[in-house]
Amino acid sequence: MAGMIKVNAEICKGCGLCIDACPQEILAIGDQANARGYFPVKAVQPEKCAGCSFCALICPDMALEIYRREEEQVR
Repeated sequence: MAGMIKVNAEICKGCGLCIDACPQEILAIGDQANARGYFPVKAVQPEKCAGCSFCALICPDMALEIYRREEEQVR
C-alpha cells in the first residue's frame, strides 16, 4: 500500500515532530514562511510515503493528512 501526504502549510508551525516520526524520512522543514511567519514542513520525497500516518498522529496542529491507496492504483 502506498500513501500520499498533504501538508496544510498555513497551520503548520514547523515544529519538526513529524520529521522525526516519519520512518521513510520524506519530510523536511520548508524554505518558505507561511502567513504566520512559520516555516512549514514539506514532503521532499513524497513517492516514498508508505501511508503509515505516524507523522499525522504526532502533529500537534493536525496539519497533515495522509491518504492510502492500493499499489495497483499508483502504477
